[in-house]
Amino acid sequence: MTGVLLAVTSIALALGTFMQVLDSTIANVSIPTIAGNLGVSANQGTWVITSFAVANGVSVPLTGWLMGRYGVVKTFIVSVLLFTLASFLCGISWNLPSLIGFRVLQGLVSGPMIPGSQALLIMIFPPNKRGTALAIWSMTTLVAPICGPILGGYISDNLAWPWIFLINVPVGLICAFLCWRGMASRETPTRKAPIDTTGFMLLLVWVGALQVMLDTGKDVDWFNSTPIVVEAVVAVVGFAAWVIWELNDKHPIVDLSLFKSRNFALGTLALCLGYAVFFGSNLLQPLWLQTRMGYIATWAGLVAAPSGVVAVVLTPFAARLMQKVDARWTASLSMVAFALSFYMRSGFTPDVDFKALVWPMLVQGVAMSTFFISMVTISLNGVPPQQLPSASGLSNFSRITAGSFAASLTTTVWDRSESLHQTRLAESMGATDPAWLQAVERLQAVGLSHAQAVGAVTSQVVNQAYLLATVDFFRASAWLTLLLIPCIWLTNKAMSGGGAPPAAD
Repeated sequence: MTGVLLAVTSIALALGTFMQVLDSTIANVSIPTIAGNLGVSANQGTWVITSFAVANGVSVPLTGWLMGRYGVVKTFIVSVLLFTLASFLCGISWNLPSLIGFRVLQGLVSGPMIPGSQALLIMIFPPNKRGTALAIWSMTTLVAPICGPILGGYISDNLAWPWIFLINVPVGLICAFLCWRGMASRETPTRKAPIDTTGFMLLLVWVGALQVMLDTGKDVDWFNSTPIVVEAVVAVVGFAAWVIWELNDKHPIVDLSLFKSRNFALGTLALCLGYAVFFGSNLLQPLWLQTRMGYIATWAGLVAAPSGVVAVVLTPFAARLMQKVDARWTASLSMVAFALSFYMRSGFTPDVDFKALVWPMLVQGVAMSTFFISMVTISLNGVPPQQLPSASGLSNFSRITAGSFAASLTTTVWDRSESLHQTRLAESMGATDPAWLQAVERLQAVGLSHAQAVGAVTSQVVNQAYLLATVDFFRASAWLTLLLIPCIWLTNKAMSGGGAPPAAD
């Protein structure tokens, strides 16, 4: 594929990825609005996110089998059309149960979209242009989570919440039409592989239990809750049984033999851990800005926007560079840039302004421009073409699961760290502390009652504790990303220009 057809088809495939990733984040900032309009509590409203995550987590690993059975092109296009239909149904939902049901459908049918677009982009570009294909894919994968909160916040503040789903309808139809027009004659070979029913049921059990545990654990104090303990046991036992079954079945629904490749195993591990830290920081910063710094959803999203702009500008140059440079070097560069960005954020103060918030995001944009391209190049190095859909599906499933862990652990660690800092601050400034008494007296002098003055000072103490918890999180994130660099260099040399040797097993 060359020329205009290649460009148009690439944009269409990128739209498919963008739409799916965007939809996994756009609803996050809209939950209070959705819950209020549907007459339910905010905690009940979070099932709008949980239902999608559980269904998507189950469907992503099935990508390899579906594409082997029905062809990569058909599977991707049908997935896009069904996702578009499910988005429309979400937009016209009349109550919370209907919305949750349609979100489950949306998650189930969206599984092949991200790995499918990745596999098709690699397929339609020549081997020496693989870096360009991965650059297109990585730009959409990284920018969409940043655009999600911005777009979701704007729609929630200025339009009606159904539009966070209805905007997918025209985009999905255009994407499916252009992809079918450009690739209908390029369908991949199919094979009638039997359905691994037992493997699928075990996958459904342990992934479902794990996702529900991760999404609800923080609200019920984790393992102090009996349901969470039961879900954890089901997830662990189900996972162990699933792995044993898949390794011994003749036609496994998920090809775990891919982990025999050193590059795939270590590359996927580094991708998951790096993405988890990135995802956690992207979740925490807008949460802190909205709950403790007085930012509305739109402005909290705009703080992150510069990183997306930098990533879009630099990614094409990174793709060209990687045709000549070992991906391990560019992966290391991305980790160093991530670490620097987190370290800069660990210096935030109570009076931090918009400019100081944006500078670390610009540095993060540099990291984003090389992170995905490098890690995918490393992990897919040496994977046979016929196994690319399976490898892409398994890699993306691992990444999504890592993101789920990050989302749950980030807020839990943040809250517990805040409690620790608040206790220490309270111990250092007792009721007879001169600074405490002076602050209360000044507030009373401007018209506040004693109770109001104490409440105002206490609120400042809580804000300070959350700030300390935030900078602690970013400082730990900086160290974690630096510690991933040795893992990257345990892999074999990989280049996106087609000159990489096969990965040693």
